[in-house]
Amino acid sequence: MIFNTIKVIHIFSMIAWMVGLLYLPRLFVNHANPEITKETSETFKLMERKLYRIIMFPAFIVTWISGISMIHYVGIDTWLILKIIFVILLSAYHFFCLKCINDFKNDKNKHSAKFFRITNELPSVALIFIIILVVFQPF
Repeated sequence: MIFNTIKVIHIFSMIAWMVGLLYLPRLFVNHANPEITKETSETFKLMERKLYRIIMFPAFIVTWISGISMIHYVGIDTWLILKIIFVILLSAYHFFCLKCINDFKNDKNKHSAKFFRITNELPSVALIFIIILVVFQPF
């Protein structure tokens, strides 16, 4: 019962975190447009900050805590180690997004909309591998 409760919390928080990891770079794509007005830029700054602080960061923390908690019940296998590696990569991307938020906040963004379009695909690729590892536990 406890394990399933932790698993539900983990899945929910992971979904919320992934929503942020997929949506925030889409905001960056629009925010990186050099033709937007100062007012529009300020709106994007507010949206980015709220998405990160209210949804992404709490979901990130709960995902990690619940994931680590489940290790007590399932133990460590090769598939889980690989999954954790992908989660670490997603975590690095998460903090890269925070850096981008701060760059936009300080009007110091150096990346193009095309850059954000391309990097926006990284969490999707990691998620596909994570799902495959969890469902099939191939190792």
